Amino acid sequence: MNQRFTSLLVLLLLPLSSLIYAGEGMWLPQLLKLLNESEMKSMGMKISAEDIYSINKGSLKDAIVHFGGFCTSEVISPNGLLLTNHHCGYGQIQAHSTIENNLLKDGFWAKNYQEELPNTGLTATFIDYIDDITTLVLDGVTDQLTAAERQIQIDKNLAAIRKTYKLESYQSLIIRPFFDGNQYFAFVTTTYRDVRLVGAPPESIGKFGSDTDNWVWPRHTGDFSLFRIYADKDNKPADYAPDNVPFKPKYFLPISLDGVSEGDFTLVFGFPGRTNQYLPSSAIRQLVDVLNPAKIAIRETALDITDKYMRKDEATKIKYASKYASIANYWKKWIGESTGLKKTSAIDKKLKFEREFQSRLKTGSPYAYLLSDLHQLYKDIEPYALAKDYYNEIVLRNIDLTSYLSTLSRLVNAYENNGEVGYNNQLSGIISYTSKFYKNFDSNIDQEKFAALIDMYVSGLNERFVPDFLQRENLGMQPNEDYQQMAKDLYTLTSFSSEKDAMDILNLSPEKAIQAIKSDPAYALVSHWSDFYAKEISQPYNQYQDEINLKQALYTRAQLETFPEKRFYPDANSTMRVTYGQVNGYVPRDAVYYEPVTYLDGVIEKYVPGDYEFDVPQKMLELYNQKDYGQYADKSGKLPVCFLGSNHTTGGNSGSPAIDAWGNLIGLNFDRVWEGTMSDINYDERICRNIMVDARYILWVIDKYAGAGHLIKEMKLVHPKKDIKAPMKSEKR
Repeated sequence: MNQRFTSLLVLLLLPLSSLIYAGEGMWLPQLLKLLNESEMKSMGMKISAEDIYSINKGSLKDAIVHFGGFCTSEVISPNGLLLTNHHCGYGQIQAHSTIENNLLKDGFWAKNYQEELPNTGLTATFIDYIDDITTLVLDGVTDQLTAAERQIQIDKNLAAIRKTYKLESYQSLIIRPFFDGNQYFAFVTTTYRDVRLVGAPPESIGKFGSDTDNWVWPRHTGDFSLFRIYADKDNKPADYAPDNVPFKPKYFLPISLDGVSEGDFTLVFGFPGRTNQYLPSSAIRQLVDVLNPAKIAIRETALDITDKYMRKDEATKIKYASKYASIANYWKKWIGESTGLKKTSAIDKKLKFEREFQSRLKTGSPYAYLLSDLHQLYKDIEPYALAKDYYNEIVLRNIDLTSYLSTLSRLVNAYENNGEVGYNNQLSGIISYTSKFYKNFDSNIDQEKFAALIDMYVSGLNERFVPDFLQRENLGMQPNEDYQQMAKDLYTLTSFSSEKDAMDILNLSPEKAIQAIKSDPAYALVSHWSDFYAKEISQPYNQYQDEINLKQALYTRAQLETFPEKRFYPDANSTMRVTYGQVNGYVPRDAVYYEPVTYLDGVIEKYVPGDYEFDVPQKMLELYNQKDYGQYADKSGKLPVCFLGSNHTTGGNSGSPAIDAWGNLIGLNFDRVWEGTMSDINYDERICRNIMVDARYILWVIDKYAGAGHLIKEMKLVHPKKDIKAPMKSEKR
């Protein structure tokens, strides 16, 4: 096994062909010198691979931060100032907002360190270094092992590997599989736990265009916010404390005032979440024809109900703002993904590739039946996959009460398995979660969603996936009767329709609290439904998925071996990656070309007074009318807002820095174009584009609009195009 994989690594390092398009790929930074540096320089990059990733000196990777574990951010000053997206910091901005002091609506700008706002649970994680541990992890793993046996051996090896790392108290070890388990890397990280809100524009800037423009170009959204990392007096991670001090980074990003032109080199550095580039055609067909349509319909129903209430009441809008944005984001993404996969004939491309794959296999190849096996497995798993998505989308995501009660099951299980000790270990976390949950919960809205979504669940699935207690005939309902009365009864009888009632139960003795939880009708429904799901849906689904995973690992390896001329990159898995491309427009449809840069003029063109998506602050209007752009205007005298690149990005790249050829910040990644959201599965260089806020617009908002010039003074502003001979200089502390 190890010898075979060594040969695969050799293939990966062979001279590269043009089968991977410029812009495609999410590359490991420590391998850039071997795999990518030459191409990157041919596209205009002026720095070296070591300037990007080094363990011997400060490099770009030391400025890149995993923000909260769900987004990317970057250090932009010697005092630990972090730049990320407005939508990445949205939950924190919302948490600090009230009707009287609405930071979402009015924005926030701390005038000094003392005014910066702490955020419980928010973290900032740096990558210290990365190790290839493939041979150690796969020691003793052979093709003859079953999926379960393979995992047992890998887990045994991982346990031994972890013992070999001598970490500081503030460091952690993360191990991730690559190429569907054919390669493994270890990431040693340092996580800072005191991250404070420094600044955020109002929603009218940070969310301009909101739902209408989400995933769409042309874009005019100032999607950014500012935080700061704090450390103890020794610059080490520490829990929040008033006497913590601003973090001093190994490296921070200078910011270019020269802007971008079409064809300029762009590098995006971050933590992309999940992609699936090496799936068989049957998996893509299932996604397009079955799974995406179901998830889209469920979220659309939930969003329509929530939107109706948000438009009626400002307090409700604040309460549901973050939740609504989160649900809407992937609803629209899935629509674009399915559309893009169809438009680019992704399934046909996969079928063509699979025919070529089969034709290259030699007689007696162990891979001969891989594809036919995978196609059959996807056919077998399909009804379970659909039922799984229905359950997850409805019970765990879009009905808040059932989602909360599913969390309470952890408390019940802890008590039943470990008595009062287990209960008390879970209680503080549950109480904290309960307080946050009810701050953003409205029983009337949730009741209406419950009725509508339960109806969708029962109507959309085969009867064998519907528990008896939800089937109409068992409830004495008519065949077409809706679930409104059931919802009304349940939300009236439950003891968890308000924070006070929930806290009253959690303040009881463990025995009485568990008794009250288990006797609650809503909890009983969720508990029985969970048991039904585990037995009838999850268990058979997981059995099929284990077999798919095993076959997919073999299929990915087979692709590496069968196409030695093709350059492969590992799928995203929330680990640090580099993607590079150029500033480019694109043609979304016949006779239409999208320019790669938008301007403040476009914001004004879209301006609709009083509209929740397209209103504009009065001060911005005044600055625009005066053309008061300061040093942030381009050569034409206009103020750039956003620009496009051909970088291969996905979820998790939100907040990633857009970096120029010299290693300077030129923008902030925050979205993809709607036509290209299928890049997670099928990258197409013609229409896959990422959307970035221009750094000059960010600086202009901070300086001219917010009057927070003290933050600008922290940063290092540069003009690399005016001095193209200037090499990158490490911004060390």
